[in-house]
Amino acid sequence: MKILFKFASYIFHPLWMPFLGSLFYFLFIPRYFPEEIVKAKLLAISIITIFIPIVFYFLLKNLGKAQSIFLDKVNERRWPLFFFSLLSFMVLNQILNFYNYPGLYYYFVGILISSIISYLLTWVNLKASLHMVGMSGLLIFVTGFCIYFHLYFIYTISFLIIATGLTASSRLYSKAHNSSELILGFLIGAIPQIIVFNLWFREYRMSDLFSV
Repeated sequence: MKILFKFASYIFHPLWMPFLGSLFYFLFIPRYFPEEIVKAKLLAISIITIFIPIVFYFLLKNLGKAQSIFLDKVNERRWPLFFFSLLSFMVLNQILNFYNYPGLYYYFVGILISSIISYLLTWVNLKASLHMVGMSGLLIFVTGFCIYFHLYFIYTISFLIIATGLTASSRLYSKAHNSSELILGFLIGAIPQIIVFNLWFREYRMSDLFSV
């Protein structure tokens, strides 16, 4: 069980969630995108949201500003969260656009909002679980995606629910967070995605009205 919980902390690390959501989007959206464009977008998103933050983490670690990739202390989170917010904005501004990738664009808007909220909370010494932020955001995005396109990915959504629970258990087991921090993280990740999904769905309904 100890190995399983430790494995869950790494495999469901919040750093992977933007890329996993993007991969899911391009794999299952019922719309054709040229393979070259999909590969270019996924490569750019992986570089900006995974590789650059990892390099930034090692820089902070060498400077003595971070001890673990899990950023256990509140003050260790400020620069990474601020930097990740800038990177999320860069994805929205340079990689994606609303007209060609509306669902994915809104997903990153939700990620940006969650990152900013998590960053601001560090200044009042509140430590939300970033694992739960990432998992709940991905869960709501995938669920909203399936609702929007009328897809019945029951097993995928069930897996994400189980993975979210396993991740929460792993963070409790490692004593990295208490239950309040897990709930706070879940809400910070989920609520922005629910809000942006409603905006996305409203655009869909409006386009239907104008097409009649």
